[in-house]
Amino acid sequence: MPIVAIQVTREGTAPGASSTTAEQKAVLIKGASELLRDVLNKPPESTFVIIEEVDTDNWGWGGLSALEYRKKLAAARTTSQG
Repeated sequence: MPIVAIQVTREGTAPGASSTTAEQKAVLIKGASELLRDVLNKPPESTFVIIEEVDTDNWGWGGLSALEYRKKLAAARTTSQG
């Protein structure tokens, strides 16, 4: 019984959205199940997919919170373009 854990940030992928939509989650679940079926011959009915949405202030990289790191990247892009 395979278990697939998918973590995504809790932020919308469209204007005004604050999380991943139910439709997007359904596609992720189907896709992960089909991938395990195609690669490992695991039947989709025995595959569990867990989607966890993580608030952007609960993760980071480069020693900064995700939002601060993104601001740093945006500022660097603006500087290199200007």
